[in-house]
Amino acid sequence: MTASNGTAKTEASETEDALRTRHGARAQSAVNRAAAACRHAGVDGDQAKLIPNSLESKAAQAVRLSSQSVDALKEAAPDPAADARCARNAAAAATVAAQLAKEHGDGSGLAVAAYQTAVQASLTAAAAAGGSALGRDEELNTKAEAAEADAIAAALAAGWM
Repeated sequence: MTASNGTAKTEASETEDALRTRHGARAQSAVNRAAAACRHAGVDGDQAKLIPNSLESKAAQAVRLSSQSVDALKEAAPDPAADARCARNAAAAATVAAQLAKEHGDGSGLAVAAYQTAVQASLTAAAAAGGSALGRDEELNTKAEAAEADAIAAALAAGWM
C-alpha cells in the first residue's frame, strides 16, 4: 500500500464516520420526534404489534423498529447508504406518529403544520438516501438536516415535544 493510497483510505474512513454521525443524529432526532408524538397521543410502546391493526399500533411499532435500527447503527461499520436509509426510515416513522398526534389533537393549525413538516422531512430524508445520492450528497444531506430541524420546531410549536 502506498502512502497516498493509505491517506485516501483514511480520508474515506473519516468521511464515512462523519456521514455516520450526521445520519445517525438525524435518525435519532426523528425517533425522538416520533416517540414524543406518540406520547402526546397517549400511545406507548406496549401498543406495538408485529402486524399493526390500527394507527396507534402502527405508530408504536414504527417507533420501536426505528429505535432498534438506530441502536444497531452504533454496532455496525459506517455505511453512508445504510445510515441514510436508517434516517429515512426513522423520518417515515415520525410521519406516522405525527399523523397519529394530529388526529388525537385539537385539529389546530399548529398540529396540521407539524404533520405537514414531518411529511416534508420524510420526503427530504428519502431524497438524501435514494437514487444516486446513497447518503453521500452534501446538498441533499444538508437539506435533510434542515427539514429535520424544521420538523422539530413544528412539533415543539404543536406541543408534541
